[in-house]
Formats: sequence, structure tokens, C-alpha cells
Amino acid sequence: MVLQLLLRFDFFHTCCYPDAHRRIKMSIKVKRLFKKLISYSGIFFFILAVGMLYWQLRNYSLRDIFHAIVSIPFPNLLAACLACLAGYFALALYDYLALNYVGENKKVSWWKWMLAGMLGFAISNNAGHAVVSGGAIRYRLYTRWRIRGGDIVKMLTISGFTYFLGCAAIVVIGYFLIPHDILGAAPGARFGINMLFAFCLAAVLSYFAVTIIFRKKSVKIGQIKFQVPSTKMATTQMLLGMTDSVLAGLVLYFCLIPFVDIPFGVFIGLFVIAQTMGVFSQVPGGIGVFETIFLVALPNTVDKADIFGALLAFRIIYYVLPLIGVGGLFFIYERWLRAQMQRWVEQAKQKMPVLPRRPGRGKKGK
Repeated sequence: MVLQLLLRFDFFHTCCYPDAHRRIKMSIKVKRLFKKLISYSGIFFFILAVGMLYWQLRNYSLRDIFHAIVSIPFPNLLAACLACLAGYFALALYDYLALNYVGENKKVSWWKWMLAGMLGFAISNNAGHAVVSGGAIRYRLYTRWRIRGGDIVKMLTISGFTYFLGCAAIVVIGYFLIPHDILGAAPGARFGINMLFAFCLAAVLSYFAVTIIFRKKSVKIGQIKFQVPSTKMATTQMLLGMTDSVLAGLVLYFCLIPFVDIPFGVFIGLFVIAQTMGVFSQVPGGIGVFETIFLVALPNTVDKADIFGALLAFRIIYYVLPLIGVGGLFFIYERWLRAQMQRWVEQAKQKMPVLPRRPGRGKKGK
């Protein structure tokens, strides 16, 4: 009966309002096409980046690249590893700040939000699509720790704004640190940098303006109500995002300086631009896109094999090692939790009273 009513309604709606029905169908088709374009854009940028990498490295062999990796001094590798460790601790603070935003910071122990933050970012840094990949593991852990699904969505949103604020602030500062005479021969690049600076400055100022104008107010999106962050929290977000980006940049900087002499202010601006382009490309981990920007931006007098070797060392230290390390800790935690649950079940069985059996039960035929 319900199906018949729905069919009649659809037939009536189609006959009486053909234009509206056609617009709805077109809107659905446009949304599907837009989703496909976003999905395929990652493949397109990856193929483009691989082609550009091949063109930049066509005169070098794998032996040259391997030699560049092993020629990085051990103190530089150790400093890069320490910067990576500090960087992932800063990334874990994203989760603490987000827990504080939703008012659940006292419910979750420090080692839990550190595990969730480090593991979530280790997965999303390698897999890309941070909301899906890193968000999935956070949802699994935080729901187990009695955090509601709506609060987890708020946490992911506030963490995204923290990262964006930090990157935008570094671009604004780096704009004044980079000598503008190096862009004199490339007016197109200079125009792009100026536009990026204007966008980042407007974004940072707009975010702080919202925290001041809409103080203590909330915005409802769907079924979730977001509280507008305070100006103090926005400042903390910006400083934390900047610290994370600087520490991540230091990992590559320590691997790169044995081969090229570049001021840190110029380097960190280039690093943030390359990292941001890698995120927007939808390529997992920005593979190829990140490396291509560095190889194209650095002068031709620098040995490209050395630069690519430093970039590979950065990939191993900042992406692969944390995934292995934090993934191992997560595996140990899962095994420990399973053993605890089995122990609790055994203890519950021992404490349960043994119920007396009814007389004659189990005797058939009587």
C-alpha cells in the first residue's frame, strides 16, 4: 500500500511539476559527476607528478639516488628522527585540543588521546583522505572510550581548522621572509605567491573575526551544533598548527641541508606550499606532487639525485617509521584489550552462582 502511494506521488509530481523533477535529476547527476571528478583528480595529479619526476630525474640512476640517501650524515638523520617524534606529539595535541573543545578531555586518559592522535595522523598521512582514513580509526577508538559520534565529528572538524590555520599563518609569515627578488624573473610565480598570501591572510583574519563577532554563539549544520571557538582557542589552534608544520619541515630540512644551502625561512615557505598542494591533489600522502614541487623550485645547479634522496629519506622517517611504530603499539593495545576482556569473562563466570538443577530434568521418556 505504501509503495503504491509513493509511486502515485512520484507520477503526480512528475506530471504536474516536470521542470522541478528534471532539475532534481540534473542536480543528482551533477553531484555524481562532481564526486567522480574529485576521485579521478587524484589519479590525474599522480600520473602528472610521476611524469614530471621522470623528466627531472631522467639523467640519474637508482645508484645515484641510493648513494644520496646513505651519504646523509648520521647526526642529521638522528635530528630528523627527533623532530619527527616531536612533530607527532604535536599532532596528538590536536586530539587533546579537540577533546577540550567538546568538553570530554577529562573522560579520556592522556595515553589514549596520544595513541588515537598519532595513529590517526600516521594513517591519514600515508593513505590520504584524512577524514575517511584517520577519521575511521578515531571513530573506532573514541566510541570505545564512550565519546559520542556527533562529538567525534566536531573533533575532526576542529582539527582540520587547526591544521589550516597553522599552514595559512606560516604562508603569511614566510611571504615576508622569502626575498622577492628571486621571483623577479618569473612574474607568473610572483603573482601566484601574492594571491596565495592574500588568500591565507584573509582566511586567518576572517577566522579570528568570526571568533570575536560570534563569541559564545553556535552554528547548526545538519543535526550537529558547533560552538564558535573563542579567540584564545583560535590562537592556540594557530600556534599548534604552526608548530606541527615547522617540526615536519625540520625533518626534511635536516635531510636536505647536507646537499643544498637554503635559509630556513625560504625553505619552510616552500615546504608548506608543497605540503598543501599534496593535500589538495587527493594523492595519498601527496606522493609525487610534493617531490615535484621541490625538484622544480630548487635551482638547476643542485644535484637532483641528492635532492630526491633527501626527499625519500624524509618519506621514510616521517611517513613509514611512525606508521610502523604507532601501528605496533595499536596492535599491542588490541591484544592487551582482548586478553583483558577474556579475563573479565572468566572472572564473571567464577562469580556467577551455580544454579541447582531441577529434579528429573534431562530424563527423557518419563
